[in-house]
Amino acid sequence: RGKMRKKVWCNQGDIVLVSLRDFQDEKGDIINKYTAEEARNLKTYGELPDNVKINETDIVDGEMSDDAVEFDEGAGVDIDNI
Repeated sequence: RGKMRKKVWCNQGDIVLVSLRDFQDEKGDIINKYTAEEARNLKTYGELPDNVKINETDIVDGEMSDDAVEFDEGAGVDIDNI
């Protein structure tokens, strides 16, 4: 039956851990949603880039985010080399 998991809402600006699926190339699963304290610890340990803003989600309509995340297959990231 599998492990029962609690549904958690994710908002813009949340720090999450994502796992890509082996059997579905275009899909992934959110493994963990980090709290603000956990995200600060990850930043301190060097696991997150220095330009990551924690607890800042003020993005005006039409403004581009500068978090350097691109959801485009042609973005130049080779998943096999990660």
